[in-house]
Amino acid sequence: MTTPIFLSVVIPAKNEAENLPTLLKEVSAALVGEHYEILVVDDGSTDNTLQVLKALKESGLNELRILRHEQSLGQSTSIYHAALAAEGNWLATLDGDGQNDPADIPGMLSLVRAHQGRSDSIHLVAGHRVNRRDTASKRWASRFANGLRSRLLKDATPDTGCGLKLIERAAFLRLPYFDHMHRFIPALIQRHNGRMVVHPVNHRYRQAGVSKYGNLDRALVGVLDLLGVWWLIRRTRLNVSAQEQHP
Repeated sequence: MTTPIFLSVVIPAKNEAENLPTLLKEVSAALVGEHYEILVVDDGSTDNTLQVLKALKESGLNELRILRHEQSLGQSTSIYHAALAAEGNWLATLDGDGQNDPADIPGMLSLVRAHQGRSDSIHLVAGHRVNRRDTASKRWASRFANGLRSRLLKDATPDTGCGLKLIERAAFLRLPYFDHMHRFIPALIQRHNGRMVVHPVNHRYRQAGVSKYGNLDRALVGVLDLLGVWWLIRRTRLNVSAQEQHP
């Protein structure tokens, strides 16, 4: 009998041909002994990302599954499509640029397993980059966005922009989908009465390529998204459950 897959590693990637071979090798090394799969979503890449992924698959990386968007649809849509296709009970999301460290995943899995079957079971482990390796402008923009989001949404998350998260797949698929939703996963999980914990994780310099999203791009869409999520949370009534009645 084939052992069920427990973990699906989800990696959105746009023009990351130079970073993916090392990143996928690190994922395999970190998850020795786990029953897992890797879903890389080629999000409309114009370099040879797809060819690199196919070569890795043919070389014996049997855990790898390749999804592709013919045009770039963004991180949130990439993660959502991978979640729909995933076979694991849990999703570990990683950025395709290699700045997230796969070596942090086992510690996050340990947190989940320590609470399984208990009343305080966990639905989301959110990574917190304690040693940011980004430009000063990017760190400033992140601090501003995190502060504004925290004041409005009260989601108790110091670093919602961290790409490394461990999410129960069923809980993720219950969330409302919209573009850029990946930045609000902690708030949305808590809106659905899910329990979240924050876990400090490593952060690394990008080894090749350039960031695909600028600070201004994210700021312009982020304000509207933030107001939309704030409105959605204020309209929720999911904090009370219906009680079954008996004669």
